[in-house]
Amino acid sequence: MAKARYNTADPGYYTLLKTFADENKKHQTEAEQLLWNHLSHNNLGLRFRRQYIVGTYIADFICLKSNTIIEIDGGYHSQAQQQIKDLIRTENLEQKGFHVIRFTNERLFSELSQVLDEIFDFVVKHLDIK
Repeated sequence: MAKARYNTADPGYYTLLKTFADENKKHQTEAEQLLWNHLSHNNLGLRFRRQYIVGTYIADFICLKSNTIIEIDGGYHSQAQQQIKDLIRTENLEQKGFHVIRFTNERLFSELSQVLDEIFDFVVKHLDIK
């Protein structure tokens, strides 16, 4: 039983979203693969997961310890209609207590080192230390 995953997933959509998430893992974009290679081998002791279900969404990457979601946006995210959807998605995720940071594919490829620094700074800033 995958009960722990229901902590962030909408149980009514879990089975369907889990299928989509598994397919996304098998068919990562080049940008997602590049970032995952760095996030999965980080030296900060932070655990990242990929294609993680939150509510009715699938987050590209998440650090549950800091409630940080990292989204990688391909070219279609520059379209006005998609930008509105992304804004609504971000607002919904933030209402659930998550912090969302977004990067374009282009920025990831051209400024990888700076993107990684921003990600780790953002995650550390939002760590839930009690």
